Amino acid sequence: MPDRDADPLIVAISSRTLFNLEDSHALFESQGIDAYAAFQREHEDDLLTPGIAFPLVRKLLGLNDGAPPEAPRVEVILISRNSADTGLRIFNSIAHHGLAIKRAAFSNGAPPFPYIRPFGADLFLSTHAEDVRSALLAGVAAATLLPAQAPQDRHEHQLRIAFDGDAVIFGDESERVSREGGLAAFTEHERAKAGEPLSGGPFRGFLDALHRLQAAFPVGQDSPIRTALVTARSIPAHERVIRTLREWGIRLDEALFLGGRAKGPFLEAFGADIFFDDSAHNIESARGLVAAGHVPHGVANTG
Repeated sequence: MPDRDADPLIVAISSRTLFNLEDSHALFESQGIDAYAAFQREHEDDLLTPGIAFPLVRKLLGLNDGAPPEAPRVEVILISRNSADTGLRIFNSIAHHGLAIKRAAFSNGAPPFPYIRPFGADLFLSTHAEDVRSALLAGVAAATLLPAQAPQDRHEHQLRIAFDGDAVIFGDESERVSREGGLAAFTEHERAKAGEPLSGGPFRGFLDALHRLQAAFPVGQDSPIRTALVTARSIPAHERVIRTLREWGIRLDEALFLGGRAKGPFLEAFGADIFFDDSAHNIESARGLVAAGHVPHGVANTG
């Protein structure tokens, strides 16, 4: 978890996750930076439409309602490979949509991830996989989102976040046992170590910060934050997970032990604003139904 002095939950996002910039990005890919910069200047008064992470950002910032302006509960920071000049269109769109984003880093094509830790970010979301991997290596929870239009919001007044377990919240030791020895070896391993807490994964720190934020609100259906564990584990491999979260003092509102079933329909039923998983297969199952962030960590992402 990154060191920080401030209390708010801090989320850093890239401009292509916040807004739909695919037309101008395609121009950059085909004609280069000069054509891209000219296009953004010509259209800087044209408002951008919401992107894949827009509903999530709006709900995160909505958690500041009732908090003093000088002490927000949540802060969202823009981390962009644009220049400040070409980023003017992005800030015009932020102002139009009433998003209280006050801090930003424009790297003008250079990798922007070095600025994530100084901002104290608990989470980084980007469409740029290399930046995400670099953030993870620096100890910041991070996930890659494929750019898309904003998904449908079915729980307007409640932020819903879902997590995979192994290699996301937890370490990937158990997943390694499964890949090396199969399901039977995994089941026996988890049964034998049921009383031994799992190690923390790359999202342990973010989960801690989210839990602290959640504690500021009432418990139950009326809370503005609802969380879920959505894992391929099945009984009896559930016990170690439950005991680990108890040991950490972390509350997750819902836990789905799917025993290998496709996660997408369950995430849709939960109404996740975002889901984090280390498996590209599970991300494909969820995409199109919810915003799905790939966490390139652990044995599933080696080789």
